Amino acid sequence: MQSIERAAAILRMLAGGTGRLGLGEIAASLDLAKGTTHGILRTLRHVGFVEQDRVSGRYQLGAAVLHLGDSHLDVNELRSRSINWADPLAARSGEAVRIGTVRQGRALVVHHVFRPDDTFQTLDTGTLLPLHATALGKVLLAYRAAEPPAELEAFTRRTVVSRRELATALDRVRTAGWGTEIEELTLGEAAIAAPIRGYGGLVVGAIGISGPVERLCDTRYRPHPRLVGHVRDAARAVSADLGAARH
Repeated sequence: MQSIERAAAILRMLAGGTGRLGLGEIAASLDLAKGTTHGILRTLRHVGFVEQDRVSGRYQLGAAVLHLGDSHLDVNELRSRSINWADPLAARSGEAVRIGTVRQGRALVVHHVFRPDDTFQTLDTGTLLPLHATALGKVLLAYRAAEPPAELEAFTRRTVVSRRELATALDRVRTAGWGTEIEELTLGEAAIAAPIRGYGGLVVGAIGISGPVERLCDTRYRPHPRLVGHVRDAARAVSADLGAARH
């Protein structure tokens, strides 16, 4: 029973972090001996609940446990919990809002709020977006809610098609707690997204805004901090509604 409790504590810790954690960090945070912690991590690795980076030796949640979280969350529940926060995000940012989760190896748009203006717009709900070329998709990839596609298709000259560059981009997402896409799917368009977490801190979706590059970014192609803040605030609010612990 004690081993199960300790394993659960390790999984919660990995789920709540912003990146990979080392053996020493995990042991110290949970006040466990390194030998005990290593034994539990070895067992969790064996069943696919934890993965270890070959280069750094640090640990992160494995695909098996993330897929359990994904299958538990109904798409309709994600949509219904997100609606209350999507409209205010569109109003604050002045941009279109999309909420997505993983389906069929892509990012499925489960809810879409139009820009609060009179321009022509097409409803994206039900659309499947490429994971590697969208802000929603990068967030889902970064937190292991999905696996990268076998082939990284180029949609524009700015699309990341190198697996090494994609891995670097996903590391930045985990470090920052949000992701972006600038002209990688459509020229002239940009997007910002942040993770939506469910019970235990597992990432079950993402929420983001999209619009013209000149409105979302400065002259150096950096997303405006104000817009990043709005997106992250909305993501935290949806996560809280889904039962994630507040940070």
